[in-house]
Amino acid sequence: MPTERPPTIDPVAAARWHASAPAQSPWLHEEVARRMDDRLQWIRQAPQAWCHWEAVRGGLQGHALVSARYPKADCVVVETSDASKGAAVQALEKPWWSPARWTGASTRLQMPEDGSVQMLWANMALHMVADPQALIAQWHRALSVDGYLMFSCLGPDTVQELRAVYADLGWPPAGHAFTDMHDWGDMLVQAGFAEPVMDMERITLTFATPERLLQELRELGCNLHPGRFGGLRGKRWRQHLHQALSERLGGGDGGTEKPLSLTFEIIYGHAFKPAPRVRVSPSSSVSLSDMRAMLRNGPVIE
Repeated sequence: MPTERPPTIDPVAAARWHASAPAQSPWLHEEVARRMDDRLQWIRQAPQAWCHWEAVRGGLQGHALVSARYPKADCVVVETSDASKGAAVQALEKPWWSPARWTGASTRLQMPEDGSVQMLWANMALHMVADPQALIAQWHRALSVDGYLMFSCLGPDTVQELRAVYADLGWPPAGHAFTDMHDWGDMLVQAGFAEPVMDMERITLTFATPERLLQELRELGCNLHPGRFGGLRGKRWRQHLHQALSERLGGGDGGTEKPLSLTFEIIYGHAFKPAPRVRVSPSSSVSLSDMRAMLRNGPVIE
């Protein structure tokens, strides 16, 4: 089924970013992972196996929190860039001499098989994906029936202050548009998920200098808008940007007396994978994984 791609994300730039993104866990991602882990206390059914999608960028400290919450659950880690794969192996692989390697739950770096995990955890990933509907469908296939998806991403009010500065200066957009949480809920239902629960909160971060602010943004992601500035800008342009940020975000005159504030809208999503629905027709086709699920749980007839 064809999917509608976000109109303000350049797919070539998105692929380039995923291939070259820093193989590290940004502070904000770790903080969001901690808050998302708190929400797991309301999930009664512990998974036998779970998948961590993009663990390095999503937060290795967050991975440790979820692993500690479900110590008996096997884990499949998915990394889509070579640099992150190497970092994941170094951070998560247990040494051969460790008893936990042979007696504890396993952690494997690979794509999950269809219907093989009861929870899929994806922290701060969706807003940088050029085809999110295809990715959500892939997550749906990986989950077993009654398994659940836990994800977070940036929302449309993120860095609204920076967007306003760029607009006032007549510059191209400061970043691609982030999807609203209600649209994420619709995409979850379209992919076959049930009972989506969407929530959001705003986190305000402060920075001592424009340089530190821009460094943090580079660690979090990049501008994937097709109409973004092309090529490198010079020193004079960068000085102009620093001055504008100091004046408009900190209310100062270019000094560092007042911290610079940026808003980040964080969206949280949670949804279950229901039993497959079978439409009554003269000829119906059912996948092998869906057939197994129907034998265990009984089909839902439409």
